[in-house]
Amino acid sequence: MAEAMNGRAVILTGCAANIGRATALLFAEEGARLHLLDLDPAGADTAAEVTRRGGEAAFEVADVSSGADWERAVAAAKERLGAIDVVVNNAGVQRAGKVTDFAEEDWDALMGVNPRSCFLAAKHVVPVMEAAGGGVLVNVASLAALHGGPGLTGYAASKGAIVAFTKALAAEVAPLGIRVNALCPGWVDTAFNQPAIDFLGGRENLDAAVAAGVPMGRQADPREIATALAFLASEASSYMTGQALAVDGGVY
Repeated sequence: MAEAMNGRAVILTGCAANIGRATALLFAEEGARLHLLDLDPAGADTAAEVTRRGGEAAFEVADVSSGADWERAVAAAKERLGAIDVVVNNAGVQRAGKVTDFAEEDWDALMGVNPRSCFLAAKHVVPVMEAAGGGVLVNVASLAALHGGPGLTGYAASKGAIVAFTKALAAEVAPLGIRVNALCPGWVDTAFNQPAIDFLGGRENLDAAVAAGVPMGRQADPREIATALAFLASEASSYMTGQALAVDGGVY
């Protein structure tokens, strides 16, 4: 897929670490021009690394649960890049715990960031894409949206909402030339999963669960997820919309 993103103007959220950082680096390698968003100022380090490697990226601090921040970011990206061809909604939060112990504020945090950020992105970027004749939205959901699991009721609900939103939005905007798909990663070896690891009782227990429950017997590397995101964001998936693509080592 060399240069699959060549020249494309991309907004990517959650770029500071983990899947988001890997995606920024891969997209830049494939020729994307990046506008990176994260609430963590360390996102600037990702932009700097892209630039160091010869790519094009700018970073701004943004709260993806804020409509005002999305409005500002979309305007800034369009002014700087001249277009917005792709948005990858990767930013998210994770919480884990038994439903009987789960705090209401943790439920609200999951719903207030995970599906809300995808809604706000679409609300503010669809008019830009419509005016340009098309575009691509990719929403990062989770295997938990399709498969579930103990301790993940809130997280699964929030990511399941992303899948449902993706399917409905895809039907709504297909006549505008806009494609919308979701990616559902399984276990990925990143710090993002620490709440789930803690619920399982530590890394050794996670490793045992992966060995027993994932046919491929391992977690994904973040770059493997980034590669799948590049597929969904590029013309390689030009006849796909409204799909929830599982990249999970064979679980689902």
